[in-house]
Amino acid sequence: MQLNYKKIGESGKPMIILHGVFGFLDNWLTISKAISDRGYQLFLVDQRNHGRSPHEAPLDFPTLAKDLEGFIQQHAISNPILLGHSMGGKTVMEYAVTYPGTFEKLVIVDIGPKAYPIHHKKILQGLNAIPIDKIESRNEADEILSEYEPILPVRQFLLKNLYRTDEGGFAWRFNLPLLTTDMANVGAEIKSERPIEGPVLFIRGENSNYITDEDLEGIQKLFPEAKLETIAEAGHWVQAEQPKAFVATLMHFLDEAI
Repeated sequence: MQLNYKKIGESGKPMIILHGVFGFLDNWLTISKAISDRGYQLFLVDQRNHGRSPHEAPLDFPTLAKDLEGFIQQHAISNPILLGHSMGGKTVMEYAVTYPGTFEKLVIVDIGPKAYPIHHKKILQGLNAIPIDKIESRNEADEILSEYEPILPVRQFLLKNLYRTDEGGFAWRFNLPLLTTDMANVGAEIKSERPIEGPVLFIRGENSNYITDEDLEGIQKLFPEAKLETIAEAGHWVQAEQPKAFVATLMHFLDEAI
């Protein structure tokens, strides 16, 4: 699997960043310079079935973790920091379970290792309701999607995946058919028979319910050294809603001695 990626910075400690479901690497471009300016070389990666990476089944975390391991090997990246948001955070956790001792630190953004029920049904219904081969404008797609998702920023986030083909029509950057059939896998629990050693930071949004106070015990059972930080006035998309606070929290953790 050859994953699409963008490298930010010519030198520095390597950090690989993975987006969440329905996302792609462009979601991280806004704050990537602020991170790279602090001495890090970033690899922003499109996971399979997202962005410009191949659309290929299956969509599950063992496969996504294997893709990440392959990416690290292909680019000869040594002992990277791994950062993942939502689905990307699950991929990072699965990677840590499967390939322990091959990373320096983990940063997991607004997702825990526990199982999550499918909660994107309305969004998937709305995306599938858009006649992708017939619409003539992005506004037309937004009008249809608004019947299923009333929050404009969420629609704008989703419709960033809509692009013009060479033939002049529209297509999706994500693999909508596979996401529709396999979305249950995106909420799967990350398990391990042994705890995973090493520094781990979980960052959650104050207004998000993806990580609750009660979840910390389960997190630390899997990652004994895990710390949990909360970003005020942020929801699930912490890094987009409060970028300065997110970068400050991230850097404080990365600057700590191992």
